[in-house]
Amino acid sequence: MANQPIWTCLKRDAHSMARLGRLDTPHGAVETPVFMPVGTQATVKAMTPASLKETGAELILSNTYHLYLRPGADLVAAHGGLHRFMHWDGPILTDSGGFQVFSLGDLRKIREEGVEFRSHIDGSAHLFTPESVMDVEAKLGADVAMAFDECIPYPSEYAYAKEATARSTRWARRCKDAHRREGQSLFGIVQGGTYPDLRAASAAELVEMDFPGYAIGGLSVGEEKPVMYEILEHTAPLLPQEKPRYLMGVGSPDCLVEGVLRGVDMFDCVLPTRIGRNGSLFTSEGRLTIRNAKYKTDMRPIDENCDCYACRHFTRAYIRHLFMAGEMLGAMLATTHNIRFLIALMAFLRKAIGEGRLREAAQKVLAIYQ
Repeated sequence: MANQPIWTCLKRDAHSMARLGRLDTPHGAVETPVFMPVGTQATVKAMTPASLKETGAELILSNTYHLYLRPGADLVAAHGGLHRFMHWDGPILTDSGGFQVFSLGDLRKIREEGVEFRSHIDGSAHLFTPESVMDVEAKLGADVAMAFDECIPYPSEYAYAKEATARSTRWARRCKDAHRREGQSLFGIVQGGTYPDLRAASAAELVEMDFPGYAIGGLSVGEEKPVMYEILEHTAPLLPQEKPRYLMGVGSPDCLVEGVLRGVDMFDCVLPTRIGRNGSLFTSEGRLTIRNAKYKTDMRPIDENCDCYACRHFTRAYIRHLFMAGEMLGAMLATTHNIRFLIALMAFLRKAIGEGRLREAAQKVLAIYQ
């Protein structure tokens, strides 16, 4: 496929690597830096498409591995692709399923052709190759597809990390050769574990392949945050200035800020939905556990500075009651709030970049969440 530019840098921060930009897709433009809510199985848990749209979410992520197993890429394609299947008219990104496959442990076997694995659902045997994953992602029809890679766990010995990184590079080339979906942008994924030389080698080889965008994978997999920041600070400058950078699997407020400062444009994570379903809420004063007894008669909204549906209409006391009573609306309202909080945080950071005051804005967030 012809490699058309999909991202435009609108402004660079004078005191960090942060960039303000616009990602153009067949389903609309997205302002960056951006946080992508995760809709693993063609739905963001506890959210309807309408409520998700109301949070200000523009770009969402779905999972190739899960959708391949259930309901199957052919059924999604029969609906006209993911957008129609899940009734979402905005941009969608699909990951390659690499992280999920490699998380299967003893249920998978890696070889040069690809990865043999057994389904976590029914134990059936499957094979993912770069070519088969490109076929699945083409049928899903997302605006952005990710190359199939080997996600290196933490910690990993240097020899294994080197071998896996080289294999991911070979697979990236095969993905690029097999990718045929018109209008779908394929991103390469930089691997290398926590070894700077391997990160540099991976980035150099992927940049030579000239992908329209690049992800930094294999971080937020168990390493301490300072280690992640160090590798990110080393890796991001190795990627093209004129193309988008995506840090996979990161979604806490402090990590979003630190990532933006280091030049990342796109983020995704299940964190806001997962902790929301368990009654943990982001607020402008820090994390709040709504089940705590002190909120039993609290008549305030979750966050008086938030404009989400939950904060506009309900009290902490009511939402706590829902959780204590086991009502699903509690999880829905908490999830809505957490996603809106992160969407608003990214808008706050974008505005700060545009106005040349990112350092001050970042310090404000990190004082609460670091």
